[in-house]
Amino acid sequence: MSNGTEEEAVSSNQHRSETGQFMSREEYNALSDCERRVLTERDRRYTEVAQEREKALQIKQTADEKALVLVAENQAYKDEKANNLREQIGGERGLYPTKEDLSSSTREIMAAVQPTIDWVTRQQGRTGTISLTSIVAGATIFGIVFGVVVGIIGLVLKVPA
Repeated sequence: MSNGTEEEAVSSNQHRSETGQFMSREEYNALSDCERRVLTERDRRYTEVAQEREKALQIKQTADEKALVLVAENQAYKDEKANNLREQIGGERGLYPTKEDLSSSTREIMAAVQPTIDWVTRQQGRTGTISLTSIVAGATIFGIVFGVVVGIIGLVLKVPA
């Protein structure tokens, strides 16, 4: 029986829909046009999305390239500053005395001042007290010896005055 109804429907320009109901040729054509418009709209949207994706990719690539340029500039700046600091430290290296230089200078000063200390001690032993003249004489001798030793150290180390 269903064959008869389908044959009758085909001969009378009717078509079966997806729900199983029969529809006229006009309804079928209208549905087909609607479906075509939906598919066309879908294709248009897919195309737009693909174009926007391409634009986004180009923007990302441009941003990545600019980021690489900035990173390279930043690294060059850091390298330049590190080189300047290295040169400054290398230039200052000879300006300051070492621990050994200071130790030897201290020994030299003590060797130069020791006669003054001995003399003051002897003067103290004779009188039991130190006179003002002894203190002034000792300070004068110490000042002269200290000035000579500092001058020699300055010449040896080439420290600008």
